[in-house]
Order: sequence, then structure tokens, then C-alpha cells
Amino acid sequence: MDFLSTPFRRKILFASLYASEGAPIGFLWWALPTILRSEGVPVEDITALTSLLVLPWALKFLWAPAVDVLRSRWPLKRWILTSQFFMGVTLLPLMAANSAEHLDLLVAFLLVHAIAAATQDVSIDALCIRVASHAERGSLNGWMQAGMLVSRSLLGGGSLLLLEQFGFHVILSLLIAVIWSSSFLLLFSKLSQEDSSPARGSARNFLRILRSAFSQRMTWLVLVFAVLSGAAFEAVGAVGGPFLVDRGFSTEQVGWFFLVPAVACMAMGAILGGTIADKLPRSSAVRWFLIFLSLCVLALAAFDLLDAHGNILLITMAVIYCSIGLFVASTYALYMDHTMPSLGATQFSAYMGATNVCESWSGFIMGRLAGSAGYGAGFVLLAGVSLLSLFLLPFISDAQSDS
Repeated sequence: MDFLSTPFRRKILFASLYASEGAPIGFLWWALPTILRSEGVPVEDITALTSLLVLPWALKFLWAPAVDVLRSRWPLKRWILTSQFFMGVTLLPLMAANSAEHLDLLVAFLLVHAIAAATQDVSIDALCIRVASHAERGSLNGWMQAGMLVSRSLLGGGSLLLLEQFGFHVILSLLIAVIWSSSFLLLFSKLSQEDSSPARGSARNFLRILRSAFSQRMTWLVLVFAVLSGAAFEAVGAVGGPFLVDRGFSTEQVGWFFLVPAVACMAMGAILGGTIADKLPRSSAVRWFLIFLSLCVLALAAFDLLDAHGNILLITMAVIYCSIGLFVASTYALYMDHTMPSLGATQFSAYMGATNVCESWSGFIMGRLAGSAGYGAGFVLLAGVSLLSLFLLPFISDAQSDS
């Protein structure tokens, strides 16, 4: 069965491909640090490991051009399958090694895993840009986000709940199975034509196209929008757990909120937001979802300043996570619209890098404001930044780049 042949099958394929991204992120960044600490590994060693594993994701733009330059000889489908193979193989040593006694060896394998995972991410996004029409990119992004969120939750917090009953080896086998399951779907999928690119055959030609893309005013407008627009939801994401703890919720209550309601609301929001973004002009969908998201964050700030407690805060947080799903699915579709297919890996990675910059600066500022002026003040300021980014949208066209 060709999972690239119809819009519905493409939803299944790309949701599965993003599930193979989300599962190891949930396990390696959420579950494994908890397991290592329970085995007596020092906290400083655990945080050093997680910080190291983040680096390939932050630096993936450095080798993303190779995916574009070489894809005429090594097609996107092969990039993904090769990455997934190494993602699974590099997890196998965890089966045999004692985590506490062989941490240095595990670090080496997990770093290779992270490089392969980041390369897979670049290649999947480039493939989506390559095969998806403008009219389905919103819904595809919604399904991809849903696949990623559900697998991240199940293999992150969920694996910790199941660890005592089933054991580490079973959980790790399940993780590898999730990663490789999408490989089988992709193996039986065929591109409608040979993966061609204006960049094929010449690095010089690629550099010419790259220079052309980044000399366009539109590219820089999208980059600036990506750096600013997500400030409101990144603020909530950066301090959501500590905020709820400081408002009287137990760690168990917070854990269950992020395991089930937050993930479910964000996944449903992503699917709905992507579908709506395909029906409306893309920038209009992004505009209305960003306004809704910012107003929800401002409502949370108001409740906090009014010293509200209990379910009203959880309900507001759940609505915020739904609005995050709406916004993310629509904006990622917008970024794909402004990515040249021949630069699918490189240009889209630059946009995603800009969202990482937004996460970094807004999280830093939110943390400082929460400690000095209170959570409410931080939410208000960063929601204001998101609303200010709306002034960029009239200058970002809805035209699809077919170059």
C-alpha cells in the first residue's frame, strides 16, 4: 500500500513518522533521567547527558544543506530510513549495559542516536514540503503534531508508569518498535516522480539558490515572526510545572496533567487548527489562533493576579494547550508555504531554528520575571510580545513558493 498516494494515507504516514520522533524524545529526555537517578547516577551527570543530546537538534541546520545537496543521489526517503535504522540500533546497547556503570559508553551511543534523530526530523519535513500540496499542509502538520505528542507522552511519562510492571527491556523494545514501525510504511510508499531538485548535481548551484532564498525580504519576515510570535506559549511551557506547584498542586497532580489533559488538548488543537488553516487563508488562520492563544495566556495572568486556585487554573491551562496546538499546526504550515521545495531541509530548518530561539529567550525572560515580579507579570509581557508580532502578518503573503 502506497502511503503517499492519497491525502488520508499521507496523514497516516506523517503522523507515524512524527511518532517515531516523539517517542525517543519522551523516553530519553523525560523517562531516562528519572531512571538514571533512581540507579544512583549523579544529577550533574544526568543534566550533562540531556544537555548534550539537545545539541544535535539545535545544530541540525549545519548539516541540513547536505540533505538538499545530496538528495538526487540519496533521496529523502533513504535519508529517513537510514536515520531510523541508526536511531534503533544505537538504542540496543541500553539493553545490555548497566546504565550507572557504563554511562560513558551509553553517552556515545545516545549522541549518535540524537544526530540520527535530528537528521530524520530534517528529512521528514523536507519530504512533507516535497509531496504535500498547499491545501493539505495545515492538516498534515496537525496530524504530525498529534503523532509526536501522543508518542512522546506514552514513551515519556507513560513508560515510567509501566516500568515496574513490564521492566526496562520491554519498554525499550517498545520504543525501538515505534521508531521502526514508520519505516515499514515508508518502504511501501513511492514518490510520484524521481526526487529532483534545482540544486542537484552542483553545490555551486545549491549555493546560488540558497543565496536567492535568503536575499528575499519574505524569508526574513518569516524568520522574525518565528522568533517573536511564540513568546506567549513558550512562557507557559517554560514555567507551567513550577507555576502549578506554587499554586498548591502536588507533583503527582502536575504529572498527570501533563501526561493526559495537556497532551490530549494540544493534539486535538493541532488537528483542528491544521484543518482550519487549510480552509482559510493561511495568515488569517495564524492571526486568529495567535490572538486566541495570547488572550488565553492573559486570562491565566488575570486569574493568577486575582489569586485564583484550583480547577479554574487547570481548565485555563488546558485551553491554553489546545490553543498552542491550533497555533503550531497553522504556523508550521505557513513556514512550509514559504520554503522553496529545493531547499526543503535547509530553509525549513532555519525557520525551526528561529522557533528554538524564541523558546530560549522567552523562557529565560519568563523565569527572571516569575522570580522578581511574579508569574502574572511575565505572562502579560510575553503575551504582549506575541500580539505585537501580529503587525508582521500583513507583510507575509499566503502565496505558496513553488520554486
